[in-house]
Amino acid sequence: MEKDQAIFLSNYIEQSNSSIYEIRKLDTVGGTLQKFHQWTNGKKTLAAYEVTRPETDTGYYFVFIDWHRNDIYYLVIYAHDKSTTVAELRQVQDIGGSPHIVWMYKPFKRDGKNDQRKAYFKQMFGSTTVQVKLPSSAKEVDGFYDQLFRLCQNRIKADRIIEVFDFEK
Repeated sequence: MEKDQAIFLSNYIEQSNSSIYEIRKLDTVGGTLQKFHQWTNGKKTLAAYEVTRPETDTGYYFVFIDWHRNDIYYLVIYAHDKSTTVAELRQVQDIGGSPHIVWMYKPFKRDGKNDQRKAYFKQMFGSTTVQVKLPSSAKEVDGFYDQLFRLCQNRIKADRIIEVFDFEK
């Protein structure tokens, strides 16, 4: 996404007043997120937030970052334990007159079972492509979080599906 879009989105997050989610802005120093994760250190970061949903005891880190150091900003969502990214969102498309972040499920595990993961994701969620409407006001941020939390939970479920079913039979 363009830097302006990332700034616009992070401003809505800061202006929102959620009754469902708890938002904590993380400190940046000199435009970077310090001592967060080896993949973020030293990269330009516009803003970062810890977003939690106490009702379900789930949470993620949302980081607006120049992920590949090419002035294209991503909303990178980290697992709450910071062990890995759950989604790297950058592509914005106009769909039905509204901007959406478009993300595609593409597992890259090295166990030869990615086709099963993709098939499960598609069967359970309708497509391997997810379209998340960007909020057009601070009042729409909770709906944005709802969609992103669902995307992350579905991603994690699909990644782990081979632990649930024996595909070798």
